[in-house]
Amino acid sequence: MKIPKRLQPLVEEGLVDEVLRQLMSGKEATVFVVRCGDEVRCAKVYKEASQRSFRQAASYQEGRKVKNSRQARAMEKGTKYGRKMQEEVWQNAEVDALYKLAAAGVRVPKPYICHEGVLLMDLVTDAEGNAAPRLNDVVLDQTSALKYHDQLLHQVVLMLCAGVIHGDLSEFNILMDENGPVIIDLPQAIDAASNTEAAVMLERDVKNLATYFSQFAPQLAATQYGKEIWKLYVAGQLTPETKLTGRVAQDKRPANVAAVLHEIELARREEEERQRYLQAE
Repeated sequence: MKIPKRLQPLVEEGLVDEVLRQLMSGKEATVFVVRCGDEVRCAKVYKEASQRSFRQAASYQEGRKVKNSRQARAMEKGTKYGRKMQEEVWQNAEVDALYKLAAAGVRVPKPYICHEGVLLMDLVTDAEGNAAPRLNDVVLDQTSALKYHDQLLHQVVLMLCAGVIHGDLSEFNILMDENGPVIIDLPQAIDAASNTEAAVMLERDVKNLATYFSQFAPQLAATQYGKEIWKLYVAGQLTPETKLTGRVAQDKRPANVAAVLHEIELARREEEERQRYLQAE
């Protein structure tokens, strides 16, 4: 097939020998099957920010680190250079997450390089060597639904133990190879310790899994695995071997309103200081 413009630099530099076909086009990228020497891999071509349908990027970028203060200021002000840096941070987040999660034993594709907005990584395949289907396209019964739900909860726990939350986990970004689920699409992955919406995102990821699998195993609909996992994580009790129950004891202690208001006031003062610093620049 004709080489897409964004893949041309990889071909010219010998990183890709041949573009075989387009595999899929999603809300944030288009994925191609490519040949690299004797290996068949996939190339994820990120869409420009203006073309992405993925929203709420600011929530996902909270807590991400940049190389220096100049880049941070440019990103805050939304300059042309700052927008370019935001795109690099967005794309590099997936590469960093893939390496980190693979090292933690999470089932994710092996990454090779991210170059000029293109991520080169392993092609996830089924038992016959064909591109693996998404979870959404796999026929399930109650037994297989419970099995895969359990496997994916374990993956979520492994991710959180490594300090990472997917942030957009659903049946559409999980592939099924011959050994089970493989998690993909991680540019929006967040650092659990530095993002103030970490608990919400973790619980939403887990709820998405329960909602999907409960179509085949209705008993999953009322489970509270997300709250349970986060509670254990905050208490420092979450490990890859933790046995989950799907239940959380209700906290009947009265809310500490004064403490909450104090935190809000501290955050307000911090924001005022930050704005004064930016204006001084």
